[in-house]
Amino acid sequence: MRKYVAEPFKIKMVEPLKMTTRAEREEKLIAANYNLFALDSDDVYIDFLTDSGTGAMSDTQWAGIVSGDESYAGARGYKKVMTAVKDIFNYEYAQPVHQGRAAEQVLFPSLLKKGQCCISNMHFDTTRGHVTLLGGTPIDLVVAEAKDTLTFMPFKGNMDIDRLNAKIAEVGVENVGMIVMTITNNSAGGQPVSMSNIKATSEVAKKHGIPMVIDAARYAENAYFIKTREEGYADVEIIDIVREMFSYADAFTMSAKKDAIVNMGGLIGVKNDEELFVKVKGLTIPYEGFVTYGGLAGRDLEALSIGLYEGIDADFLKYRIGQIEYLGDKLRDAGVPLQYPTGGHAVFLDAKELLPHIPYHQFPGQALALELYLEAGIRSCDIGSYMLDVDPVTREQKEAEMEFTRLAIPRRVYTQAHFDVVVEALKTIKENADKVKGYEITWQPPILRHFTAKLKPIK
Repeated sequence: MRKYVAEPFKIKMVEPLKMTTRAEREEKLIAANYNLFALDSDDVYIDFLTDSGTGAMSDTQWAGIVSGDESYAGARGYKKVMTAVKDIFNYEYAQPVHQGRAAEQVLFPSLLKKGQCCISNMHFDTTRGHVTLLGGTPIDLVVAEAKDTLTFMPFKGNMDIDRLNAKIAEVGVENVGMIVMTITNNSAGGQPVSMSNIKATSEVAKKHGIPMVIDAARYAENAYFIKTREEGYADVEIIDIVREMFSYADAFTMSAKKDAIVNMGGLIGVKNDEELFVKVKGLTIPYEGFVTYGGLAGRDLEALSIGLYEGIDADFLKYRIGQIEYLGDKLRDAGVPLQYPTGGHAVFLDAKELLPHIPYHQFPGQALALELYLEAGIRSCDIGSYMLDVDPVTREQKEAEMEFTRLAIPRRVYTQAHFDVVVEALKTIKENADKVKGYEITWQPPILRHFTAKLKPIK
């Protein structure tokens, strides 16, 4: 049995949690049209919906909040963020924005033209959405090992290099707008990408003159996995691993609400292409605000400049990854199927394996997430067919390669006892798995439907 990794901090402030009954939770789900995004947070006991912006900031970050410079232009926090980006990533240019999807909205139009495709190890939902909105085609080329949820493999998030070369040859270089490397690979189960794979992908991109962009939301967790799993990196500092990872790309987008441990913030990094950065600044002003605040308050910039360093602290990362491994190992001991090994930010339950009687078009990942809320007030989310929009041409439901229910763990928020509650709830669900029903959609928007769609259980 894995031991829990003790927190490298002490708690200064607490937030009370509301306890509800199962009958109350049944009513809440009906009112929310069985969409967990529509629940009030006050009606959630343990919130694993996302790790984005839900972390607990440190006393140093809160001190930065108080001292933040709210000047419209040239605030101190902006300069501190620029200094941190140059130090940590060794990129010449950076642009703050209010979150990751804003970074995609600002950067992608300068790289992707209508009719081109964007190739990734796996797109996450907003990345896929922005590619689609630009008239592009998102293509996922994760390695086949990602689909084997039972077997330990150190880097299941890798790009399939053979398929990457084949796809470029198939569609033509001129029809590939960019290559996006997502680290860690969220949709594959929070799985890391090896340094050798990042380098190999970069070599393919450079050979064909295709821009390579890193989706850097969980860059620090990925660096920690490289340090602990990839040969030759055990004695390398996290910051030096980060610098090497980003040296292979041309630009990055970042939701700083993950590994930079802030409640709001994002970044665009451009390594050395001044012309591209001029375009980025040109779109930042109408979309996000003046370039030195990029949609953020000065206090947010202060917290971000501090969090970029706190997120790459080795002791913090050992605790952070250890938390996820603890929950995953406890669940595996209980016979609950999941993506193994666990990733950096979440435990991905294998809903297809746990609920084999529910077909993909009845959304087993969403069904399991709803059952977990009913059982114990725990909110999670589907990473499967429900998250995929329908085919834009045929209007048919797409089938995801994997049907996951994601337990995304906020940083520095929950304790060992909370994880044990989750384990007991899933044990009960497993014992009664054959009674869990599928769901159908009664209304959905044309894109990124899972945030606002309405569902009902299938009788």
